[in-house]
Amino acid sequence: MRDAFHEQLDSVFDDLADISNRVRIAVHGATTALLSGDAEIAERVISQDAAIDLARERVEDNAFSLLSLQQPVAGDLRVLVAALRMVSELERMGDLSVHVAKIARLRVPNVAVPEDVRPTVSRMADVAESMVGRLARIIVDRDVEDAIAFAEADEEMDRLRRSTFAELLDGDWPHGVEAAVDIALLGRYYERIADHAVSVANRIVYIVTGETPHSHESVAEVAVDL
Repeated sequence: MRDAFHEQLDSVFDDLADISNRVRIAVHGATTALLSGDAEIAERVISQDAAIDLARERVEDNAFSLLSLQQPVAGDLRVLVAALRMVSELERMGDLSVHVAKIARLRVPNVAVPEDVRPTVSRMADVAESMVGRLARIIVDRDVEDAIAFAEADEEMDRLRRSTFAELLDGDWPHGVEAAVDIALLGRYYERIADHAVSVANRIVYIVTGETPHSHESVAEVAVDL
């Protein structure tokens, strides 16, 4: 009975990894649409978000089924509750990708990102996509070392976000209010994708070790609130 339970539990985490891969594709597509002004790609990202939502529902249904039918012991209960939190974070990352795609679609036939801001926005997108891509392996392998290393990527994202603010607040900003609003929102969306990725990674660390990374410390003494 317990072997069957743990096989079902592993299946839940395989599904989480699959959702992470779907989100990575969404982030990539949204960024491509944003930097190219391609309305077709933007529409594809927006429409495919429904599949991420359905995948989230399947994970939730399976997790609740295990909770109600298998009466998991304390350690397994912690894992299931963490899985429910993680799938919510992943689904939200998909939503944020849709927000990026909608900005791209709104500005077609123009491109939302001014040429001189493209390097910063492009790098933010690369960092976000890389973090989401790493999540799938971290979830399947329970890779604590790589999960903790997410702090470095998140720090780079924070630096890039501050850089966009500096450009927007520069008195010589030449692109007008509309572009300023777009860049402010895009910076926030990519930053939040990274934040959610860190949160998912932290929950993996907690599942494996009972502890969670915190701030710039390697592993904190404070357990994540489950």
